[in-house]
Amino acid sequence: MNKLQELKKHLKRGRVYRRADLSKWSKSVDRHLEELVRYGILKKLSQGLYYYPKITVFGEAPPEEEVLVRSFLKDKRFLVTSFNEYNVLGVGTTQLYNGKTVYNHKRHGDFDLGGRMFSFRVKPRFPSKATPEFLLVDLLNNIEQLAEDSNELVLKVRCKAKTMNTKKLKKSLLEYGSIKAKKLLEPVI
Repeated sequence: MNKLQELKKHLKRGRVYRRADLSKWSKSVDRHLEELVRYGILKKLSQGLYYYPKITVFGEAPPEEEVLVRSFLKDKRFLVTSFNEYNVLGVGTTQLYNGKTVYNHKRHGDFDLGGRMFSFRVKPRFPSKATPEFLLVDLLNNIEQLAEDSNELVLKVRCKAKTMNTKKLKKSLLEYGSIKAKKLLEPVI
């Protein structure tokens, strides 16, 4: 069995691999990666990041978002969210946004991972899951980046805050809110 075939037998469909992950099975990892990409076995997602596609009845499936981000960060502590999630709050946000925001402890910047844009933001604290209270606070943290009218949105957010669980909202505001978000929301809760 040649070295390329030996490396290939360690690959599992649906997994994302870093170059370093594959170096334990190959002494010529760069050459082998180039060949695996050329033969269509692996897909290059970004510098040093590769995917072995799952095959479905519809063709090759892209990597799962969580697997992709976890492999990119080499960490499982992150939260993937989107400005689109604010739409479920019922405060008048209706725009649709293409990108995803990834709150994490390691990387900062915008990255294209396999044709999907992610905006990585280093934050000291974020929840493991986006709750409605967190989303309301996060909306205020990011209000300047939204397409809607900021003044009108603040009025609707304040009304919405009055209908939410005050204890949970105060906790989210204290833990995750910017100074501006605290100034806008504290008077109503």
